[in-house]
Amino acid sequence: MRLFHYLLGAGCLGILATPAQAEDADIIVTGQGLQRSPGDAAFDLIAIDRSRLEMSASGRMEDILRDAAGFQQFRRSDARSAHPTSQGATLRGLGGNASTRALILLDGVPVVDPFGGWVSWAALDPARIGHVRVTRGGGSGVYGAGALAGTIELSSVGPDEARGLSAGIAYGSRESIDADATLTARLGGGFAMLSGGFARGDGFIPIVEERRGPIDRAARYRQSRLAARAVIPVGVDTELQANGSFLLDQRDRGVPFTGNSNLAVDSSVRLVGRGIWGWEATAWLQHREFSSGFASIGARRATVTQSLDQYNVPANGLGARVELQPWLGEGRNLRIGGDIRRVKGRTQELVVATNTGRIAGGAQTIYGAFAELALLPGDGLTLTASGRIDRWQLRDGLRREFNRNTLLPVPANSAIYPDRSGTETTGRAGIAWNPDGASAVTLRAAAYSGWRLPTLNELYRPFRAGNDSTIANPLLDPERVKGVEGGIAYAPLPGWRLGATIFWNRLDDAISNVTIAPNTRQRQNVDAIRSRGIEIDGMATLGEYRLTGSYSHIDPRVRAGGAALALDGLRPAQTPRDQFSLAGEWSRPGVARLGVTARYVAAQFEDDQNSRALDDALTFDAVGAVELGQGFSVELRAENIADKRVEATVGADGVVERATPRTLWVGLRLTR
Repeated sequence: MRLFHYLLGAGCLGILATPAQAEDADIIVTGQGLQRSPGDAAFDLIAIDRSRLEMSASGRMEDILRDAAGFQQFRRSDARSAHPTSQGATLRGLGGNASTRALILLDGVPVVDPFGGWVSWAALDPARIGHVRVTRGGGSGVYGAGALAGTIELSSVGPDEARGLSAGIAYGSRESIDADATLTARLGGGFAMLSGGFARGDGFIPIVEERRGPIDRAARYRQSRLAARAVIPVGVDTELQANGSFLLDQRDRGVPFTGNSNLAVDSSVRLVGRGIWGWEATAWLQHREFSSGFASIGARRATVTQSLDQYNVPANGLGARVELQPWLGEGRNLRIGGDIRRVKGRTQELVVATNTGRIAGGAQTIYGAFAELALLPGDGLTLTASGRIDRWQLRDGLRREFNRNTLLPVPANSAIYPDRSGTETTGRAGIAWNPDGASAVTLRAAAYSGWRLPTLNELYRPFRAGNDSTIANPLLDPERVKGVEGGIAYAPLPGWRLGATIFWNRLDDAISNVTIAPNTRQRQNVDAIRSRGIEIDGMATLGEYRLTGSYSHIDPRVRAGGAALALDGLRPAQTPRDQFSLAGEWSRPGVARLGVTARYVAAQFEDDQNSRALDDALTFDAVGAVELGQGFSVELRAENIADKRVEATVGADGVVERATPRTLWVGLRLTR
């Protein structure tokens, strides 16, 4: 905590010092963290650049990330129609529940929800993101715990990429409006950015037409966001980066009593020193207020009653991280440091049928230390190894139920859970070899381990989705992954690349929703999820044309015994075997841009018992923009052009819910 307060204080001092520093025009900042480690060459990386971020038909970050095949959320829906609690993210088939099994960072700061582990995707506006790096495979090493399936790094747009003003408004199907604006200004050697956005729509009816009933209606959404960023020099080779963001996300699930609302406020400061000894110091705060209604649906979807009112889920997260890069000479890169993250949250609910109130939640703390060494011992050879040691604590866990009329407790459904703690040691190592240091071919191999602590939501909160109930489990153990991979990349020319990776992962003590009775599941640690597969990625650039593609084939299987023996050999829920993304772009600066994207997701199972299947889906998106002069351009966008039925979920009664249907947009943008 002292470190956290020190960093915030340093940030305030840096802002106060701005006028003096702004006079030094020779001090130029980048807004980025420390230089990347050369050891990254040993791992499976995919980069998504600014140009690609601007060519998305949906303008949604969770959709753009599907450029890295194997990326998936628990549901196929995006942040306009999905329930927010289903929007965790994972890679490489390590799914099975809705919590995030990848480490997701914005400017070095974790973005997952402190209570539930899902992601507020509507807050991550692609207009303010400069580039994205997706590292498939576990064990992030220097970035913290939680990277079971991979690490997704989002970096804010830099001063050289941002325009002074970029603003647009678009009108789309179903009375939809999407508006955004970003203003960037230089501050001496630094810069400041202010961005905001608003999106709303009458929405579509989630339930497929042949299974709808009188209760079904369109799922409306309304989302407002605001973000501010300042990057300021506070010394000859030191810069301060301060960030703040706000999101109010309101959605309806297409049935009475199922509206939800999410308030997300985030702030962070990062000091970066770029001297001979590089260093970083980061601190952050997260605040969330979430609410959601749940309903019980009658026969033939003719009647609906409120089943649960989750009227308040307050949660807070805070953390800090320090990294030092001592100078060891050419060909050696050492990173050492430590981090801490603490989260606290609870759910406050009303169980309507029994007129009982419920409060459930607790607190988590993780302290960690890390070290990573990368060596370049000879031309074309890169060696890297890193390790982490983490100490975790679970405290103040409780579930308390009481009669809403008398306020008397319900002892049978109330408990105070004992505090727990443990230590986890993980690491990763890799090698990359370019035969003569200038060859078009690079070979690489890596091995890694990682871990994830169960979320407060998984530990303490039961929930209901439609007529299916899931019971919490306060005795859940951490998940642990180990894996190996090997790859080859061929890059004969700048802008041309073809790569392939084969991998094997085993996720031990995997947290799954295990069926224990009809329409009833419980979160349990199953023995393992074993996942193996191949990933192929490529890019070809020829003048004004660019083609990018990504394909993954994954064979994930559950390994289970005891009470979960029936799951042994089955596929984890919501894990498709095949995915691909193929995008073609044409761009002539000052004239026009065109882009078409095809995406495919194979069939997958809705449930742990593999009894309910979701069909595969092939969709096409398109984007076109024509310059009108004076900084104005007109944009046309089309999502799911062929109006393919994309199944998102199927209930125990066989009712299918769909994801985004065909959506057409026309917009006007000003860039100066």
